[in-house]
Amino acid sequence: MSHQTPLDSASPASCLDLWREKNDQLVGQVKVAQASSLFPKRQQLAQDTLEGLRGLLHSLQGLPAAIPVLPLELTVLCNFIILKASLAQHFTEDQAQDIQQGLERVLETQEHPEPWLEQGLGKMWDSVLHASSLLPELLPALHHLAGLQAAFWLSNDRLGDLALLLQTLNGSQRGASEDLLLLLKTWSPLVEESDAPLTLQDARNLKDVLLTAFAYRQGLQELIRGNLPRALSHLHEAASGLCPRPVLVQVYTALGTCLRKMGNPQRALLYLVEALKGGSVLGPPLLEASRLYQQLENTTAELESLELLVEALSVTHSSKAPQLLIEVELLLPQPDPASPLYCGSQSQAKYLLASRCLQMGRAENAAEHYLDLLALLVDNSEPRSSPLPGPPGPCMPEVFLEAAAALIQAGRAQDALTVCEELLSRTSPLLPKMSGLWNDARKGSREPPHCPLWIPSTHLLQGQAWVHLGAHKEAISEFSRCLELLFRVTPENKEKGASSSCEQRCRSDVIRQQLRAAALISRGLEWVASGQDTRALQDFLLSLQMYPSNQDASFHLLQTLKRLDRRDEAIALWRRLEAQTKLPQEDATWSLPLYLETYLSWIHPSDRETLLEEFRTSLLEPHDL
Repeated sequence: MSHQTPLDSASPASCLDLWREKNDQLVGQVKVAQASSLFPKRQQLAQDTLEGLRGLLHSLQGLPAAIPVLPLELTVLCNFIILKASLAQHFTEDQAQDIQQGLERVLETQEHPEPWLEQGLGKMWDSVLHASSLLPELLPALHHLAGLQAAFWLSNDRLGDLALLLQTLNGSQRGASEDLLLLLKTWSPLVEESDAPLTLQDARNLKDVLLTAFAYRQGLQELIRGNLPRALSHLHEAASGLCPRPVLVQVYTALGTCLRKMGNPQRALLYLVEALKGGSVLGPPLLEASRLYQQLENTTAELESLELLVEALSVTHSSKAPQLLIEVELLLPQPDPASPLYCGSQSQAKYLLASRCLQMGRAENAAEHYLDLLALLVDNSEPRSSPLPGPPGPCMPEVFLEAAAALIQAGRAQDALTVCEELLSRTSPLLPKMSGLWNDARKGSREPPHCPLWIPSTHLLQGQAWVHLGAHKEAISEFSRCLELLFRVTPENKEKGASSSCEQRCRSDVIRQQLRAAALISRGLEWVASGQDTRALQDFLLSLQMYPSNQDASFHLLQTLKRLDRRDEAIALWRRLEAQTKLPQEDATWSLPLYLETYLSWIHPSDRETLLEEFRTSLLEPHDL
């Protein structure tokens, strides 16, 4: 190799000096790259340095392992691993193999090497550190390499191996304390001599990085598990360590989440304010701020936080150039969906904003946000199967349905019809096939087809849009279409066996039951509006038959019986309603989709107590009471 040629005829001592000089020159080259503000130049310098270190390491490892040369060889190896991992921005198995090769070189110097290859990397570290206790000149470089091994194992979540390594480094017995934080604090890397070869990052700095990264990782895991006091302790430890600003933003956000869950919203807010000061990635603290304000019932501040979140996620941040060192960020996992630091995409944030506006009754704002959201998603979406990016989120059809509900509530019924038609047009390939299956089912030649519940839901909302437009005939037609789908078609999850959990099937059945009741009540109210109380009576009775505990249907039925002068039936129903209102209301076992909750609020009698009292005074004789 060309990089070996100048050294071929040199004496061992002069070779060692030349190798060391080359190492120091390459380390200096990295320092120049770190100072460069030009990213391409910086990367090119770093890549050139990496190749230089690779060549130097090849020269050193091409000779038999020798104790006088090993401190330099291990230092060059550490510099090579640090730069390689930094440029890749993660650790790979290549680095693990590099570390193993370094350990093998140390063991080659022993007269009677053990069969360490068969005993695993952990046993190799035991053997190496035991051998190095007889060779103190190797210890600083080995502690340096051990720091990189620890970083590799931490980034790969191999905490058991890491604990054993730290116990060995600390000279403690196996089975002693396995508290990794305590083991890391106890570890005291040996200081390099002043005339030692230059390093990109010394072992003590690696220890500080490991301490912060582990404390933060552990704090986040404890937070997700719900162990809040332990989470708080670890997160405070991370915040007090070597914590670069981007990581400090994450730590402060996690502290805010922890304190909010512990019932200390004011302290949580202080940490979130600190996280937002000067940070470039504002998504996680803004999302957590919206949760905090929701808990405090500060609606205005919650929605403002969500609006800022949408804005923050719309900005593309250029990633900062790596420092060409092992940094804390390198040892942290990507935010998990279960993590409080997971804020999803811009569309997810827009959905949170739109849905919260709808839940709070801010229909006009909700309608605009939903339309903006559909504009983001509609071109590249498959409504039947694509979920909204980033959990938790509904499937795409539900976003359309919520948008339609918001538009109806905002008085924009025609726009709601357009949204519903768009949703149905996107499912039109399904509809001809389903029509044929319906005909076969009516003739008894085959089982009814499966039907996603959002198809009848779409017709239900279309019916309500026509109600707002005063088109009674069209409204009744859509409600009838909805009912035909719900009664003639089996639900999509039925009889799928193991592929659909019991919980999913039960929730689907509850939603279908509520949709049937809502469609029957809605059609009944349209019959009432057109003066056809007898037909309305049939729908209200059928709704109660399908869903006996539905008080909305009972109240509408009571009013219809009163108009039809069916006094005895009305009194019997009134007595049942009076008894029901005195019973404690059970919490719903299953949450309903937001569009359906919104719809049910439209057909809910506004003041049940007043209705019951009016019935008491207008119809009941004294002896009936």
